[in-house]
Amino acid sequence: MNATFKLVPSAVAALFTCLPLAHAAQDNVNALSNFRQTGNSAPAETIPQSGATADALRKNLEQIKLPPGFKIELYAVVPEARAMAIEPSTGVVFVGTRKNRVWQVTDRTHQRVASDVAQFASSVTFKVPNGVCFSPDGVLYVVEQNRVLAFPAAQFFGEGGPDVAAAVVFPQGKLIPTQFESFNHGARYCRVGPDKKLYIALGQPWNVPPKDKLADLDRNGLAGIIRVDQDGKNRETYAHGVRNSVGLDFNPKDKTLWFTDNQVDGMGDDIPPGELNHATKAGENFGFPWYGGGKVRTVDYKDQNPPAGVVFPQVEFAAHAADLGMSFYNGKMFPQKYQGGIFDAEHGSWNRTKPIGARLMFIPIKDDGTAGEAEVFAEGWLTPNGEYMGRPVDVQTLQDGSLLVSDDYAGAIYRISYMGAK
Repeated sequence: MNATFKLVPSAVAALFTCLPLAHAAQDNVNALSNFRQTGNSAPAETIPQSGATADALRKNLEQIKLPPGFKIELYAVVPEARAMAIEPSTGVVFVGTRKNRVWQVTDRTHQRVASDVAQFASSVTFKVPNGVCFSPDGVLYVVEQNRVLAFPAAQFFGEGGPDVAAAVVFPQGKLIPTQFESFNHGARYCRVGPDKKLYIALGQPWNVPPKDKLADLDRNGLAGIIRVDQDGKNRETYAHGVRNSVGLDFNPKDKTLWFTDNQVDGMGDDIPPGELNHATKAGENFGFPWYGGGKVRTVDYKDQNPPAGVVFPQVEFAAHAADLGMSFYNGKMFPQKYQGGIFDAEHGSWNRTKPIGARLMFIPIKDDGTAGEAEVFAEGWLTPNGEYMGRPVDVQTLQDGSLLVSDDYAGAIYRISYMGAK
């Protein structure tokens, strides 16, 4: 285990003595962090990769429109699939959810389709383990609603059963103040940056927060993106004024942070826009809640002066398309046009009169490091009559340069590859 991971102090377990279920789960984490077995002999849940569900998903993919030369295929059946993390050496994919499962997706033959999908670390009781990300040296971080765990060699320990090696970065209830726990905007997202620090997006729980809560939110990094050492030390708020980001990545060329942000609801079908933001240094403010998206002022804060030097988005997306996971394309399979650009997953609107989204967008990055105009790359999960066949959440690049796309509505991961122009 990485020397920076320390065993969980016994005092942490005492915090849960009045909550029997949580106490049991925390005891399991304590045992795992000390390389002890939990006694859990129940087999991990597995998901069949053939049958009627898989056949129906493949049929639905016939409706997806892509640029010439590209094709899309079913990679895996994965219930409630959201954020993805691809292990650097083996290509094993770990998938977070908004429920209580983390999935381990393995392609054993490297035919670019899942051989099996199994529940990861079933001895651990997860709560909204949406955020998953790898460090360069192969440690898997799982960011829950209010806890962060680290799993070294996850792809190997996960094969052995419900017990895995684990370490606690933030104990339960210590990532954010418990008073701000909410079913709204509680799905976290993470990346390990070029500086080897762990970056975590912390959505705040309101559509627009009350004025008397704003200072406390900011003090704790909510409505922002925090960064910490990989052992949880030296916490700081890296980006302020972020309503609810569920997607971030670093540009490999200049090492700067980019992230999506979801705009304020209830202001109409066409405003405010969704955002793709570019952070160039620590401490910048991206305008929320004074701005609801782009330069559109919120009703609640329209008479309040925004902070000086607000950084406005590089790209304004369609209102309420719900842009979530994004990543820089660092593969070589796709044509030159796409290399070094950003792929962005639009989850699709939930409260718009005419639904929009449920597609992948591509955003080129110019030589000066700024964004070009966004364009639709893949669409068809939203039918002409406004019915969702799927809702993309995250997008990541496999080692061969193909693209994986998660879909929490259909419960699937798709693979997009380039076959060459005809």
